Amino acid sequence: MQITKQRYYTPEEYLELEEAADYKSEYIDGQIIPMAGGTINHNRIAGNFYAVLNFAFRQEEYEVFNSDMRLWIHQKRIYTYPDVTVIASEPEFFNNRTDIITNPQVIVEVLSKSTKNYDREDKFQAYRTISTFQEYLLIDQTRIHVDQFSKTGKKQWTLREYDEEDEAIALVTVPFEISLQDLYNKVKFEPVESEGESADVEQLG
Repeated sequence: MQITKQRYYTPEEYLELEEAADYKSEYIDGQIIPMAGGTINHNRIAGNFYAVLNFAFRQEEYEVFNSDMRLWIHQKRIYTYPDVTVIASEPEFFNNRTDIITNPQVIVEVLSKSTKNYDREDKFQAYRTISTFQEYLLIDQTRIHVDQFSKTGKKQWTLREYDEEDEAIALVTVPFEISLQDLYNKVKFEPVESEGESADVEQLG
């Protein structure tokens, strides 16, 4: 992730620039950082998760948002766009702006080559400063693999991994389950070369 300019922007300046921008950027404590465009696999996975989750909660007291919704992390002074966000009950908006939320319970990120380390480390650390945040899913787009972190106590989190197509992910903090088959529906993995031979593209769904 590359910083566009070595200068300080106020949150208000960022929001004004973001309104007029042709692409999304994150704001990290004074710096504006362009977000990389999503691959087709990234969009398929995020779309699959959002669609199934949104349908499942159509009559429940949860609300689901995709990456169009901006999140404000007050303690770290960060504006970002999670791939999928789940909110319990009603969303809390920052400064009465209906495009900025502050109370996520579950956050889902689809990993990319350029951001996977950031999502696992610094971003996760920032998310953990949000009092309502209880669960974090990191989904690999290059293979079947999901890391699920759930909060068990103050400064305590547990990790569960999923890496088999016949498994299902059960969220801990909200009543929801999705099979990896549905999560990776229509996802085409890149060929894997082994001993000088190229494997065929693997497709699920």
